[in-house]
Amino acid sequence: MSSEPTRRIAKNTAALYVRMLLSMIVTLYTSRVVLEVLGVEDYGLYNVVGGIVVLFSFLNTSMSGATARFITFELGRNTHRRLQETFTSALIIHLGIAIVTLIVAETIGLWLLKTQLMIPEGRMQAASWIYQFSILAVMVSFTQVPYNASIIAHERMSIYAYIEILNVSLKLLIVYLLTLAHCDKLILYGALILGVNIAIASIYRLYCIRQFAECRVRWQWIPSILKPMLSFSGWDLYGNMSVAARTQGINILLNIFFGTVANAAAGIAAQVQSAVGAFANNIMTAVKPQIIKSYACGEKAYMTRLIYSSSRFMYLLLLVLSLPILVDTHFVLSIWLKTVPEYTTAFCRLTLLFNFFAILSTVLVTGVHATGNIKRPSLINGTLYLSVIPLTYIAFRFGGNPVVPFLCNVLFVCVGAIINLFSLKKYVPEISVGTFFMQVLGRVLCVSAASAILPVAILLSCDEGWLRFISIGVSSLITTLTFSYLLALNDQEQSFVRRFIVQRLKRS
Repeated sequence: MSSEPTRRIAKNTAALYVRMLLSMIVTLYTSRVVLEVLGVEDYGLYNVVGGIVVLFSFLNTSMSGATARFITFELGRNTHRRLQETFTSALIIHLGIAIVTLIVAETIGLWLLKTQLMIPEGRMQAASWIYQFSILAVMVSFTQVPYNASIIAHERMSIYAYIEILNVSLKLLIVYLLTLAHCDKLILYGALILGVNIAIASIYRLYCIRQFAECRVRWQWIPSILKPMLSFSGWDLYGNMSVAARTQGINILLNIFFGTVANAAAGIAAQVQSAVGAFANNIMTAVKPQIIKSYACGEKAYMTRLIYSSSRFMYLLLLVLSLPILVDTHFVLSIWLKTVPEYTTAFCRLTLLFNFFAILSTVLVTGVHATGNIKRPSLINGTLYLSVIPLTYIAFRFGGNPVVPFLCNVLFVCVGAIINLFSLKKYVPEISVGTFFMQVLGRVLCVSAASAILPVAILLSCDEGWLRFISIGVSSLITTLTFSYLLALNDQEQSFVRRFIVQRLKRS
């Protein structure tokens, strides 16, 4: 891997980490204060009413992936006219999605709000205002997608960190204004959140228009671009819908056979998975453009090396974060929740295991996306996701344990990753299945096994408490970093790490 792209990926990863940490810290603080100021009833009303609009936004999720892929691909090919036409086409599609969402939200969604939801007496007017604010906010976010895709394609991730500072500052200001207000605080909160969303989106758009020529829109209807983008997003939609159906299907089956306690445990596991997975997804956002651009400009050898190295590094970074939680799960949950629902520890451990293989699968499927041949992996992976539902039902009918669907998730994400590897091999012959198994999967599994020995020994020999958890955390960090260096890195990467450490020591 050449030094310049490597430095760029490292810089962008750091910027995305800063953005995520800022957002996470402020979100945790503001959500607590907003809950206190609004009260449980109004806070719940805001979330349930806003959630109606989100139900209609699943199409945008798939279209976002298509937009990012096609803009990055054309940028990699250095075809400026085609790049501008792609951006314009993406913007037209997202405007269309926003209009469709508006129509559906103002008909079916409004019917749900007025007739199906349990709105507290006297709060329908406030709920209606919040609903309209939510529709506008979602429409803004939809039409923002092509601009964010351009920022990612150009690898200008540092702008995210700068604008996120403004974003979190405005959200803190909202909290302060709520404490001073004497009007209907729920309506005020909805209006202020919408205002912040519009302001942040406007700043991003102005930045893109000034920095990137393709973002200066020339309205054109270009079927030759629209058709492949819609086809790509259509197959991606099947995969996304399958994931959503699997998640909701499992929750329904857990509720039917084991009650709300199992649902609570599954919800907590989902939060843990989301929090830990966010770190890996930030790294993936920094790596994706390089994978797609290298394919677009025909640098297959570099693309191959990048897939191998990013797979290893992403897995290992996830291991550093996850291993202490994976080993001492019950203590972490007891500190966070105080009362840990039954099944939660097992569910969390299995979802953390799921994350490891999911991140490998994501890297591989990004390589497939770069080629534009998304049909095969989407169809196979989507079908695997859906198959968890009938298998879980059969297992539960015959007295199966509630961990069954989570075990199935781990098994099928492993199968899906292998299928993605063979799909990538089909479209990029430079990829070697044997090399991936030996140099990537074999190495990271060896690091995982070696790193876990000492933390598990501490778990088994010490009583639960802070001392044990800190010991597990320190030992996990030391063993993971040591074995990653010795077992996972090749000679070139070890040399890079040594030079980096020496440079930092000289500067200090």
